[in-house]
Amino acid sequence: MDALSDLKAKYLTAISGAADEGGLEELRLAALGKKGEVSLKMRELGGMSPDERQVAGPALNALKDEIDAALRAKKAALGDLALDARLAAEWLDVTLPGRARRVGTIHPVSQVMEELTAIFADMGFSVAEGPQVESDWFNFDALNIPPEHPARQEHDTFFMARAEGDTRPPHVLRTHTSPVQIRAMTEKGAPIRVIAPGRVYRMDMDQTHSPMFHQVEGLAIDKNLSMANLKWVLEEFCRAFFEVDHVDLRFRASHFPFTEPSAEVDIRCSWAGGQLKIGEGDSWMEILGSGMVHPKVLAAAGVDASQWQGFAFGMGIDRIAMLKYGIPDLRAFFESDLRWLRHYGFAALDMPGLPGGLSR
Repeated sequence: MDALSDLKAKYLTAISGAADEGGLEELRLAALGKKGEVSLKMRELGGMSPDERQVAGPALNALKDEIDAALRAKKAALGDLALDARLAAEWLDVTLPGRARRVGTIHPVSQVMEELTAIFADMGFSVAEGPQVESDWFNFDALNIPPEHPARQEHDTFFMARAEGDTRPPHVLRTHTSPVQIRAMTEKGAPIRVIAPGRVYRMDMDQTHSPMFHQVEGLAIDKNLSMANLKWVLEEFCRAFFEVDHVDLRFRASHFPFTEPSAEVDIRCSWAGGQLKIGEGDSWMEILGSGMVHPKVLAAAGVDASQWQGFAFGMGIDRIAMLKYGIPDLRAFFESDLRWLRHYGFAALDMPGLPGGLSR
C-alpha cells in the first residue's frame, strides 16, 4: 500500500504543478495510459491471490479515480486561465458607439420621377409605360412624323439592325416617350389622362445632352379640352415642383409634327448672383414643348378626332432635375461617381410631397 501512496503523491503533485494542457496530457498518459504506471498495477491483479485482490483492487480503482478527477480539475483550471488571458488581450469597450455604415442614396433622376408622378397623380394623371425598343410605326408614323424628318435619319436616331434580306423598317431605340401615348390611347381609348416617364435615346453628347436621357410626356384627351387647360396643368406642375407660390409661363408658337397648334414654354426666372430663382426676375428659360394633339395622331390611335381633342406636353427629367437641384453637368448623371451620388443623392426616406397642395 505504501507504493500506492507514493504513486498517488507523485502524480497529484505533478498534476498540481502542470503549466499547460500539453504537460497535463503527458501526465495522464504516464499514469492512466495503456502503459501507464496505474494501468500496469491493474494488470498485476491477475497474479494475486483472491484475498490480495480483494484489498488491492479497490485501492487501485480509488487511486485511478482520484488521479482522473485531479486531471479534470486541473484541465478546467487551465482553461479558465486561458480564457481570462484571452479576455484581457481581446478586451473591447462595448459602450463605444458603433462604426457608421455608409448607405446608398436615391439618384436625383429617380427622386424627380417620384416627385412629378406624385404631382400629376394629384391632378388625375396615371402612369403609362412602353418598350424602349420601339417599332418605326409607333415611334414615327403614328406621331405624324414624315419620312424626310431629321429625326428619322441615322445621324439622329439609333436604328436596330435587320437580318439580311429583311425589308421591314428597322426598330429603333425610342427617341421620345410619345409612342407610349399612342399605345395608351390604343388600349384605353378616350377620355384619358396619362404621363409617360422613361428613358429615351438620341445621338447627342455634350454638357447638356446625353445619348441616353430621361423624359416625361403628358397626354389628356376629353370632349372640351383646350390650350387653357394645358396652361393650367403646366402652371400647377411648375408651382408644385419648384416649390414656389407663383409662376409665369410664356407660350411661344413652334412646330411639332404631333401637335397643332404647338408651343414651346418658357418660365420666368432670375439669375441674380449666379443663382437660379423660379417665378421672379426678368429672364425667361425654355423648359418644355407642348400643344394640342394633332387629329392625325388621334386617328392613328383609333380615337375619333371629330368627337375628342386634347393636349400633350413633354419635358426632360434630367433637365428639370438640374434646374431644381443646381446640378451643372448632365453627363455626371450617368458616370456612377459615388462622390457625386453622395452629394446629390437623397435619403431613402426623403419621400416627395406636394408643397402647399395643388389648387383645384
